[in-house]
Amino acid sequence: MTENALLLTAGILEQPNAKTAHGLIRTTSRYNIIGVIDKNSAGKDAGYLLDKVDRNMPVYATLEDFLRDSPRKAKYAIIGVAFPGGKLPVEMAAEVKAAIRAGLSIVSGLHDFLSDMPDMKELAAQHKVELIDIRKPRPKDQLKFWTGEIMQVKCPIIAVLGTDCAMGKRTTATLVTQATKEKGLNAHMIFTGQTGWLQGNKYGFILDSTYNDFISGELENAVVTCYKDTSADIIFMEGQSALSNPSGPCGSEFLLSAQCKAVLLQHAPARIWFNGQENTGIKISLKNELELIRSYGSRVLAITLNTRGLSLAQALEYKRQYEKEFGLPVVLPLEEGVG
Repeated sequence: MTENALLLTAGILEQPNAKTAHGLIRTTSRYNIIGVIDKNSAGKDAGYLLDKVDRNMPVYATLEDFLRDSPRKAKYAIIGVAFPGGKLPVEMAAEVKAAIRAGLSIVSGLHDFLSDMPDMKELAAQHKVELIDIRKPRPKDQLKFWTGEIMQVKCPIIAVLGTDCAMGKRTTATLVTQATKEKGLNAHMIFTGQTGWLQGNKYGFILDSTYNDFISGELENAVVTCYKDTSADIIFMEGQSALSNPSGPCGSEFLLSAQCKAVLLQHAPARIWFNGQENTGIKISLKNELELIRSYGSRVLAITLNTRGLSLAQALEYKRQYEKEFGLPVVLPLEEGVG
């Protein structure tokens, strides 16, 4: 039975750092999302706010408002935001404690582990609830090293990479996997972040909480296990960060260790600087990212656009411009679909 859950978004539901909440609002088979706590978006439906689709997920200003007004009860409160460095801000810690006092178990994907905080542990014990830190690294004896078995996988493996982090790679990977299934193919998605697990995906691991020596092996193991279990016709992989992101470069592991010979590349035309690196002077370059991917021997099949900060007319103009400049299909996944 899928349990009811609330999302805690610290007043930033409409910002990119609430990407965990965005993913769970759109789809999850692991939880039944019945509401969002966000003081700056209260009174709206979270689904309509995100995609103009009413999903019966009301946004409440406070936890007290939810407890008083909601006809449904929640078992879990999920931290639906990702802050720089995975830290838990003081303001949100107070909100988490309030949820514990209300009898809610807490699901957190932060790097600050709630179960390691004495005050949180004591409070959770008093109220008989769980602190579930999904980003805690697994023991080394449970991790896989790269073996080369990936070479035995016969189906196409396609990575959804991006030109920066918080770009919408997971959303596009989810959409294209669903669309491929609707075409009659046995398609599966490999998750590599906390939200992918929270959404209920079966195959994958949380890349940025895995010891570096084992990332290549865990990528390989996820693909190989998925292929053996399902006889997949095609496998899509959720990428992380970007090859050229100086604060956390990532992508070569997908192209080499996971043998992704084809790529969908997600880009946000309105974003000039790498997320959180506005003062470095290092600009995002779609052209450079395309060239880097090709230098690894992989083929870019299409460019997908995150249109945040653009009008539809502006987004369509970028679509025309990029198609002409790069000779590739350019798709607006949320506005046009990915069929």
